[in-house]
Amino acid sequence: MNNAFHPKPLPVEIALAVIIDRKPSCPHIIEMLDWQDDPDYYLIVMERPVPSMDMAKLLKCSGGRLKEQIAQYIMWQVIYAANFCCNRGVFHRDIKLENVLVNLTTLEIKLIDFGCGNLVKDSGYSTCYGTKPYIPPEYHDRGRYHAKPATVYSLGVLLFTMLHGRFPKDRDLYCLGSNQSVFAVSQECIQFLWACLQCYPEHRIALEQMIYHDWFVLGFPNALPINRKASKQHSRYR
Repeated sequence: MNNAFHPKPLPVEIALAVIIDRKPSCPHIIEMLDWQDDPDYYLIVMERPVPSMDMAKLLKCSGGRLKEQIAQYIMWQVIYAANFCCNRGVFHRDIKLENVLVNLTTLEIKLIDFGCGNLVKDSGYSTCYGTKPYIPPEYHDRGRYHAKPATVYSLGVLLFTMLHGRFPKDRDLYCLGSNQSVFAVSQECIQFLWACLQCYPEHRIALEQMIYHDWFVLGFPNALPINRKASKQHSRYR
């Protein structure tokens, strides 16, 4: 991949990391500390958050599901990171449980692994990358998908799985559309999931509006332990 900040083409993962790591950087995205171009391979040195584990392992340690308020705090950070990527012109394309690292002490997250990523393109994409359950339905229906609506869908799948311990099925989507859930979660959470998991991309909530949904404003009486000032800055990180 060509990169304006480097004189010769780079592997996709390195090129995207160079774009993402420009200052000001995002605290919720893994940082590439260094890389080397050897004759036969590229060597990448990444940040290693300690103590942390990926979301898939954390779910197993938590009995298969997370409490709603913990899921809410984690999701706010993942959405922040996804917005940051798109504002920098980067489409992660593989947001999933295994690509979200969680600090076990603070619950702060790091989005990792840009190996399936690409630059954001207005024309969209016709080639399938990423992990099957997170791929948006428009790829199967139309053979084409766009970065932001596809990201919203994958975030909806991520949240559903965090709360339910499994991927959403047709029956689950029917329940969400009827303002119901098989588990006891708030009405704001149900509405947020339904807004993310709409079959048609044009009906989904906009990526930029996700952190302003009622679920983050009205869902719980207690303030979230997050930096609200940072949420106002992400739109300037270009």
